[in-house]
Amino acid sequence: MSSLPKVVIVGRPNVGKSTLMNRILGRREAIVEEKPGVTRDRKVVPAEWQGSRFDLIDTGGWLSGGTAMDKKVSAQSEAGIAEADLVLLVLDAMVGVTDEDEHVVRLIRRLDVPVIVVANKVDDRKHVDAMWELMALGFGNPFPVSSLHGRGVGDLLDEVISRLPEADRSEGDLSSEPDEEPRIFSIALVGRPNVGKSTLFNQLTGDERSVVHDMPGTTRDTVDTVVDTDEGPVRFLDTAGMRRRSKIDEDTEYYSVVRALSAVDKADVALLVIDGSEGITHQDQRLAERVDAAGCPIVVVLNKWDLAGTEHKHQVAAQLERKLSFLPDVPVHRVSALSGAGIGKLLPSLHIAIDAYQTRVPTKKVNDVIRDAQVYQPAPNGGRILYATQGATDPPTFTLFTNRALPDSYVRYIENQLREKLALGPTPIKLRVRNRN
Repeated sequence: MSSLPKVVIVGRPNVGKSTLMNRILGRREAIVEEKPGVTRDRKVVPAEWQGSRFDLIDTGGWLSGGTAMDKKVSAQSEAGIAEADLVLLVLDAMVGVTDEDEHVVRLIRRLDVPVIVVANKVDDRKHVDAMWELMALGFGNPFPVSSLHGRGVGDLLDEVISRLPEADRSEGDLSSEPDEEPRIFSIALVGRPNVGKSTLFNQLTGDERSVVHDMPGTTRDTVDTVVDTDEGPVRFLDTAGMRRRSKIDEDTEYYSVVRALSAVDKADVALLVIDGSEGITHQDQRLAERVDAAGCPIVVVLNKWDLAGTEHKHQVAAQLERKLSFLPDVPVHRVSALSGAGIGKLLPSLHIAIDAYQTRVPTKKVNDVIRDAQVYQPAPNGGRILYATQGATDPPTFTLFTNRALPDSYVRYIENQLREKLALGPTPIKLRVRNRN
């Protein structure tokens, strides 16, 4: 896990926490919409100001009561406050201190963490006087800002880095060249809404980082956590559930899907989570095609397998053959994310997929496979592969030098032979054909 100091943004819903996070980072990292409850999970992003680095953590709005979902979001906020080196308590200066704000304040006092009060929505000088009421909270002078327009955010950040431990600030000195860190592989959890991605994410990370609830669409943003495993660190990314474009009718959900697809494009491996108790739907098939097109290996997870009857399990096996036949030799794991059954076999399978993704094969071995494949089934019309070499990894990429153009069907045959003989399993393979004529 990161050793950087943690600056946690907290407050009741809809006071501008995510807008402040985006303003500090200088990009649209957190989803923002003009209604409460958009942020539900803790989101951790590295930030930097004047050469000092820190982890900036956005939390959902804290509520003292409400629905079961509200209580889970509030629990996420409490967990964020408990691990903070510094808390940014965001309040709406135009509204003043509400009862819900008082609840957040009592929680912070109980946890005894350093606090900076951020008086948000002070858009111009005539609104500055509205913030002085916030001094009564006893956390010192509030900092007037407008997260939307950027007013006062620079002064706030100067105060933030002045409050961070001196040793941690010196670690963030960017004037010297940082040591190159080992690559951490990313594993994206993707699937339709309400198939159990966040429950599986929490099982894999060993921390209730994503809010889990039986309402579709709970995860609005991509949440990532680095986990130390026996074979090195792995980054898991829990993504929002992806629905058909025609079903996306909210701006928030649209941006959630955009973030999920972006996570898939950047991931080294994708865990395609399917509700095994429901079976493989047309939408699961479309999602598998989209993930396959991103060029990363896929591991299929049939979740809620304990809820499926014997006859239904046979039906799902047939659906795998019929609907996901385009995925080559894809590993399939049958699990229960809720109970943890079958979860232990996932990490070894993921590491095998990662190893195959990185595979570099000696040129002689590549050409031995090509030669044997051509002996068994020669190319039509006198075509021949003269020589082959692997030009890249991530994924394995092979260049075939031929005496003439080869039919696509024969190139697919060669791809299957390389995959089988080199034990590349489900990892994507890229073939480039170079015609010498």
